[in-house]
Amino acid sequence: MQHVKLLMNIILLVLGHSVSYAARDIRILGRTAIAPAQAAAGPVASIDNSGIGAVSGLGVNWGTVTYHPLPIDTVVQLLKDNNIKKLKLLGVEHEILTALAGSDIEVMVTVTNDHLADMGSFDAVKEWVKVNLIHYLELKKGVNIAYVAVGNEPFLKDYNGKYNNVVFPALKNIQNALNAANYSRIKATIPINADVLYSPDINHVPSAGVWRKDIADLMNQIVAFYHKNSAPFTVNIHPFLSLYYGKGKFPVDYAFFDGNSKPLMDMGASYTNVLDANYDTLVTVLNKAGYKNMPIIVGEIGWPTDGDINANVALAQKFYKGLVKHLATKKGTPLRPNDLMNVYLFSLIDEEDKSILPGDFERHWGIFTYDGQPKFELDITGKGGKNTLVRAKDVMYLSKQWCVVSPSVTKKATLEANADYACKNAHCTSLGNGSSCSNLDYRGQASYAFNSYFQNFDQQSASCHFDGLATITTEDPSSGSCKFDVQLAPASVPIEPDPAPAPAPAPVPDSADGPSFG
Repeated sequence: MQHVKLLMNIILLVLGHSVSYAARDIRILGRTAIAPAQAAAGPVASIDNSGIGAVSGLGVNWGTVTYHPLPIDTVVQLLKDNNIKKLKLLGVEHEILTALAGSDIEVMVTVTNDHLADMGSFDAVKEWVKVNLIHYLELKKGVNIAYVAVGNEPFLKDYNGKYNNVVFPALKNIQNALNAANYSRIKATIPINADVLYSPDINHVPSAGVWRKDIADLMNQIVAFYHKNSAPFTVNIHPFLSLYYGKGKFPVDYAFFDGNSKPLMDMGASYTNVLDANYDTLVTVLNKAGYKNMPIIVGEIGWPTDGDINANVALAQKFYKGLVKHLATKKGTPLRPNDLMNVYLFSLIDEEDKSILPGDFERHWGIFTYDGQPKFELDITGKGGKNTLVRAKDVMYLSKQWCVVSPSVTKKATLEANADYACKNAHCTSLGNGSSCSNLDYRGQASYAFNSYFQNFDQQSASCHFDGLATITTEDPSSGSCKFDVQLAPASVPIEPDPAPAPAPAPVPDSADGPSFG
């Protein structure tokens, strides 16, 4: 009975947690760049997937919150080499859309939350559609834009209704402007977090799902508009976050697709994973609203590979392998057994400059590292063969050199102030508890921090001084899964670093600023 109660509470954890995603796609302000750690144990041998497409319905999110981006053409070629045919962009970027022209990759572009208020005027939106969509549709080799994402999770409880009055007008204006321009085939949709759904405390199962009370009237208006325009409902589902915020109450195996010896039973339906349960909770709510056949898109689903004890390569590979196999069965869910799920993996590449307010894992969602290398073997075709992810080609790096603690330095307190400073101006998310570099001693942790700063500033000699505590080496200090990166060659003039502080006792840093070296 206790196990049954625990499984019933799973739905509440999935639907009820309200995560501070406000910062998930926000660039850290300032002039510094942040270098991510490579989470993989090493490069993965690539097999040519030419002519073999990803499993039906599978796409990826491509975010660009980074100061050291791979060249856009390199990423587009990466998509082509892996036969990924569906792409969700977390913005509208001229260079990316131009590079996608003629690729026939189906694209969803995004109007960010901060721009929703600008979409309140129909005349303004018509001009926006002309400049940001129609221009690319009508190129000689056009871009295959299929959807416009209107905001990203704008109804989160944490926003306290900030966007409630602007999202629906933006949705209507964008879709109506597309219709007026004879592009009604392009559908506007709002990616929402599952916290717009609610299951009562006494019955946490999919069949009991309803709209969250404060948003119910608005959601009913939105789905009626979707129905009128044959548009899909888009929901983001993150089993990892259910595990992360579940604080030990969420059964780990329920996040994966290996089956569950004691599944959650709901009116004869058996649920062995959180994706199906979450999906069918939405199906239930749509059914109750009168839209039994409304198409559903899973706008985000994924597993990070660093920055938390459960964010690692092994669990990420297990999750993705199970997900792809699950999609390949084409069995749908208990309430929609004939649905061919449309799912966008979150995400394509690690983003080194994302806010870590939700957690250190935020910079490690990619199935590829910052430099376009596969983190693990994965057959995204769903065919169960020897196909695996293909690495990015012709990637240009800086010199093979690293910044580490000088051999003569032994005083821990002397290193702490400089290491903490480096972490506040670079990227130390791999040093946290349970992360890939958490087992380093204090000298190793300081070296990791120094190298992050050094690579962040494109290996300029002044960025590896730290009051004489650091030195440049050509011997790779990486150890096991803890990778000391060499940054990508910059596309522009490097930023000059500020000098590091003189050694002095430093306050214990905030967890968002970097690790403590105590």
